[in-house]
Amino acid sequence: MVLRSTYWLALSYFTYFYSYGIFLPFWGIWLKGEGISSESIGLLLGAGLVARFLGTLIISPAIKDPAYLVTGLRILALLTLVFSVGYWFGNGWAWLMINIAGFSLFFGPLVPLTDALAGTLQRQIAMDYGKVRVWGSIAFVIGSAVTGKLVSVYGHNAILYSLTAGVVAMLLGMLLQPSVKPIAQDRQARGPVTPWRVLLAEPAVWRFLLCVTLMMGAHAAYYGFSAIYWQDAGYSAATVGYLWSLGVVAEIVVFTFSQRLFRRWSARNMLLLSAVCGIVRWVMMGEFIALPWLLVIQLLHCGSFTVCHLAGMRFIASRPRDQVIRLQAIYSALAMGGGIAVMTMVSGYLFATLHGGLFWVMALVALPALFLRPQVTPAQN
Repeated sequence: MVLRSTYWLALSYFTYFYSYGIFLPFWGIWLKGEGISSESIGLLLGAGLVARFLGTLIISPAIKDPAYLVTGLRILALLTLVFSVGYWFGNGWAWLMINIAGFSLFFGPLVPLTDALAGTLQRQIAMDYGKVRVWGSIAFVIGSAVTGKLVSVYGHNAILYSLTAGVVAMLLGMLLQPSVKPIAQDRQARGPVTPWRVLLAEPAVWRFLLCVTLMMGAHAAYYGFSAIYWQDAGYSAATVGYLWSLGVVAEIVVFTFSQRLFRRWSARNMLLLSAVCGIVRWVMMGEFIALPWLLVIQLLHCGSFTVCHLAGMRFIASRPRDQVIRLQAIYSALAMGGGIAVMTMVSGYLFATLHGGLFWVMALVALPALFLRPQVTPAQN
């Protein structure tokens, strides 16, 4: 069956982020329901993020020819499903470690590779990337809200059922044929590539990477333990799902109007706004548990995460062409994987003793970003 390429991409984003909207907020709750301690949950989630880091850094750049992107996505989706099914066959420590590492290793590279496919197709056909990508954020809202309701009714096992169904849908969608096949880039058109050593030695680059890694890493406690924290405070799984959905709704709004909102902003100033939002958000989360405050905290997600990501994309896009792909890979690996992985492991130990105080620690993690923001020239803004 052949599907219009824009619909194929939208379906891929939708099914991926629907599954991610189940895994990210609720996997800690599933592990807790299986009798896993907070310390072990932190280690397991952290190990998954390390595997995600490695998958993004190693697997994503391994597919150099755009003509093989669709095939690569299908293989990764199949392997992700294998490890999703693996969760059904045991909850021992070693078994869970193997499955979460394997699941994350192959699940993580799916978005960077889908983005690469979208970028390739944009050069071949007229396509509005924003209108395609927004279906991923919409799916995350639906996935987290629906799963929260299902957990309230059927218990924590509804998380595993929903995740498996989501991954099956993702694989089936990717087995459809896009109407336009990606065409390989002419090798002779590729220019020289800046060596890693030279690139990472540049102050603007290493300051940028450290800044975004700290700011994204400060989300680790939220990703891994907010659902458990709110449930312990008496909120139902459905309410937790709605709170997560609210954060992504705020994200969708800012993504949709980002061009109007930040057209005149530099990457450096956007990072300042994001850092302030993050620090305020984590302090509030450590101090307040009443629902009105939680609504404000979740609305701040559009600042702590979305503006940071937009700033990262703006900084990377402003760099010389030969640096863009490498910076995109290391940004995804460090900010979206490595930094969050380390802080998730730390959070697992701190949550057991500090509980809500853990979010004060996240505020301290984000604080240095105020001073690490890279100096950029007007051409890079």
